[in-house]
Amino acid sequence: MRNVDWLTVMMVVPLVGALIMAILPRGGMRLARPVALGTSLVVLVLAMVAWLGVYDSNAADQFQLRATHEWIPQWGVSYALGVDGMAMAMIVMSAILVPICILAAWEDMPEDGERDNGYFAWILVLEAFMVGVFSAVDVFLFYVFFEGMLIPVYFLIASYGVGEKRRAAALKFLLFSLAGGLVMLAAVIGVYVQGKGGSTGFLVSALTGLQMDQTTERLLFVGFFVAFAIKAPMVPVHTWLPDAAEAATPATSTLLVGVLDKVGTFGMIRFCLQLFPNASQWATPVVIGLALISIVYGGVAAIGQKHMMRLVAFTSVSHFGFIVLGIFAFTRMSGQGSVLYMLNHGFSTAALFLVAGMLIQRRGSALISEYGGWQRVTPVLAGCFLIAGLSGLALPGLASFASEFLVMMGTFQRYPWVAGISSIGIILAALYILLFYQRVFTGPPPGRRVVDHGHAALEVDSSVEPLVVRDLGVREKLVMAPLIAIFVILGFYPNAALQVINPAVEKTLSIVGATDPAPAVGSAGATEGSAK
Repeated sequence: MRNVDWLTVMMVVPLVGALIMAILPRGGMRLARPVALGTSLVVLVLAMVAWLGVYDSNAADQFQLRATHEWIPQWGVSYALGVDGMAMAMIVMSAILVPICILAAWEDMPEDGERDNGYFAWILVLEAFMVGVFSAVDVFLFYVFFEGMLIPVYFLIASYGVGEKRRAAALKFLLFSLAGGLVMLAAVIGVYVQGKGGSTGFLVSALTGLQMDQTTERLLFVGFFVAFAIKAPMVPVHTWLPDAAEAATPATSTLLVGVLDKVGTFGMIRFCLQLFPNASQWATPVVIGLALISIVYGGVAAIGQKHMMRLVAFTSVSHFGFIVLGIFAFTRMSGQGSVLYMLNHGFSTAALFLVAGMLIQRRGSALISEYGGWQRVTPVLAGCFLIAGLSGLALPGLASFASEFLVMMGTFQRYPWVAGISSIGIILAALYILLFYQRVFTGPPPGRRVVDHGHAALEVDSSVEPLVVRDLGVREKLVMAPLIAIFVILGFYPNAALQVINPAVEKTLSIVGATDPAPAVGSAGATEGSAK
């Protein structure tokens, strides 16, 4: 099994599925949907076999499942793939979320009704790029996948999104991402020039530990960091995200925020910290400041949103602030918490986006003000939202609690005052989630009378034609069930993920040269005892 090129196979399978759908007759949604779902389930099986059957958390090498082939040797570019625990976790998360999103998008239809096959085909193309970007261990190859992801996302928003502003939102996303990618390309070339060159000069292993002058290292760090900050997204380069989330379908928003945005924080760990350790520590005060701003601003902005999708998008701005904070606190605990947060945030945000999509599909509106009291006619839907929201605000016993706790405690070890300020984000999270639930699922509904299939009225007003809604169906329950199960499993047993993540975090911290600060309490007594 170790001789199988697992990562390449996981990229080829969705591309083959997308090709099959491309040759299906137009309007062949009845065929496209099962082909897409079946293909994504094959990728999920491959990812689980690679993780549980092949990947070894205790291996000495940084990267496993390696596959290295010459691609453009004159430029030093290799087709080189490999994963550590962090990359493995991101790939498994992607493989789980794609079939969930396809199942959730089962009834999504584009407005023209002619190119419906392309909707699911682009999702599979995106999945192939997601596997590639997390597994590339050649810097130039990573850049190719990093930019390649823009193509399917652009078409998923511009061609298959919702609202009149979808093309403008897709263009804004594209311009922000291309601008960051252009800056990173210059840095990619610059770091190659600083390296030893040769036919494999772009390999991460060949570029780790380079000796370069201070100014050069800092400029190269900034080039990578700007691109990753846009992707993350961090304040002030976050403005593309709410527009994209509002214009995209719930499934596209889930993959965009739940998976693609993780490339930003993944890249900070893989490239900024590993290739530029001294510059990373030099930039720490500014990065931590931006992280704190993102935490507070994202939470405050979420509270004031009227559109469901924009609200969930702003919550992610706040959560990514916590992830970046944990990365640049440079402690073992905060680093572990950040990578675990990336994983947990992907599932929590997916649940929020998909539940919001289910509400919009029933009411025909994404405005929170047009809801109220829906818990009485859609109790299962309300319960699913509540569990997803409580996971998002890090309730003990659900997935996000362990990751947020590790980030906070790890940050406190080095920067107590920073941890204190970041705790404002916890309060804001409780506000925007609970207020969201209150406005949508409790209280009297505004205007139109809402009844369930049994005609149990939410508001009795014979002069207004009722809006008949149904609670979650079997397909929608199948969408939510695995996400809720993951919340509980990772909430009570986070070590299932941490035992894979921890070696990768410790390897990165050893390259940076960061060590946990010595405990202040009792240190004098310990010193005295050792002297005796």
